[in-house]
Amino acid sequence: MLKVNDLHFRYHLHGEPVLNGASLNLNQGEVGILLGKNGSGKTTLFKNILGIEKPQRGEITFDGENLLKLSRRERARRIAYVPQHIHFGDLTVFDSVLMGRVSYFGMKAGREDYEAVETILRDMQLLNFANRSAEALSGGEKQKIAIARAMAQEPKLMIFDEPTGNLDMANEQLIIQEAKRLAKEKNIGILSSLHDLNQAIAFGDKFFFMQEGIIKYAGGREIITSEILKETFDVDVRIREIDGQTVVLQSLK
Repeated sequence: MLKVNDLHFRYHLHGEPVLNGASLNLNQGEVGILLGKNGSGKTTLFKNILGIEKPQRGEITFDGENLLKLSRRERARRIAYVPQHIHFGDLTVFDSVLMGRVSYFGMKAGREDYEAVETILRDMQLLNFANRSAEALSGGEKQKIAIARAMAQEPKLMIFDEPTGNLDMANEQLIIQEAKRLAKEKNIGILSSLHDLNQAIAFGDKFFFMQEGIIKYAGGREIITSEILKETFDVDVRIREIDGQTVVLQSLK
């Protein structure tokens, strides 16, 4: 379980605080969605969990381990990051995914690393692309490669930063389905930020509404109300059930 407790962070000693006591819990196999306006602290919270930044106060533990005391290499064996903007350079798909094994092999990959990558590519139906340039593939395929590279780390937690931000509708659905499958089949926790509320509802098991550096509301779909959405995003919405799905409709004035 990921536990973030009373996290405080500012980028400069006398700067404005960006995190003001943020706290959240996420279990293995759960997909947690972080929701909030730009500037609410979502990216900064991710950076603290990933070890890119270090909080001035608070705790981050994973399965009882204090993440703040782990080296970056040790943390990479527990947490994988899938960014929104992905660049693979001149690497093939196979080598791009193999890079996810660096925290295990260091300077030179071994037989077990190659076998692990081959298994992941087969599981994610990417084996036919193994020798192709990763940069030459479509946006959805590149996002799948990024997920495969993250899986090569054998993580227990994956963090997604707007995973569908640059994709068309078909690839948005593909990535959401793939991530949910991995969470359930591999018992991996996923923490993701999303702007699209209907995608968030389809993707998430648990929702964290962030305002001014704190998690103001946390829970399941029952907390997705027009009142909380109005408070968080300053928009008027209607919530409807259509074919068994919760749908958020923006009210037009």
